[in-house]
Amino acid sequence: MPAYTEHDITLASFAQIDREVGVHHFTKPEYTVARRVIHTTADFEFKRLLTFAGEPMAAAAIALCQDAPIITDVSMVAAGIRTVAARTWQPAVVAAVQQAPTQLLPHQTRSAEGMHRCVRDYPGAIVAVGNAPTALLSLCEDIANGYVQPAVVIGAPVGFINVVESKQALAALSVPHILVQGRKGGSAVAAAILNALMIWSWEQRS
Repeated sequence: MPAYTEHDITLASFAQIDREVGVHHFTKPEYTVARRVIHTTADFEFKRLLTFAGEPMAAAAIALCQDAPIITDVSMVAAGIRTVAARTWQPAVVAAVQQAPTQLLPHQTRSAEGMHRCVRDYPGAIVAVGNAPTALLSLCEDIANGYVQPAVVIGAPVGFINVVESKQALAALSVPHILVQGRKGGSAVAAAILNALMIWSWEQRS
């Protein structure tokens, strides 16, 4: 059996994905995101589920060039991007759930309250939600009320309760965003989208 490096396997996997995806509606920059998500999940349904609004690729590149931080809803998303972040833009990476107050009021979640704090403490950040729909709902409410304006929002929470509703709230906003429609998503998907954004933006430097 021939010896393959990790890089060889990744390139071979991307080539296989390209063959199976075939004709698609993505722009070239958007496809770098879609391909990485499919590579992470082995799920070609993301070809249909991923949507882009408000030129999020360009907005992310500008934000990263300006040293914008990255806010994630949970620690797992933050952990999934640290290697790429360190090799490219080296942005500050903050997990909102770790910034939540110790004492929560009834019906509040740590991720939602942490997000509420973080987007105020780090204006103009790139924000990614891969786990907690309550964090995305909190963020969308703050954006709709004009309290904050992130550079880009990635909406990819996974599950059943408030997941679709949180994504619908994001879709209704004019903020640049990348959205996974329906119930699918997850921390690995959100991290894959962020990694694709950082790598693509890094490669565009002149």
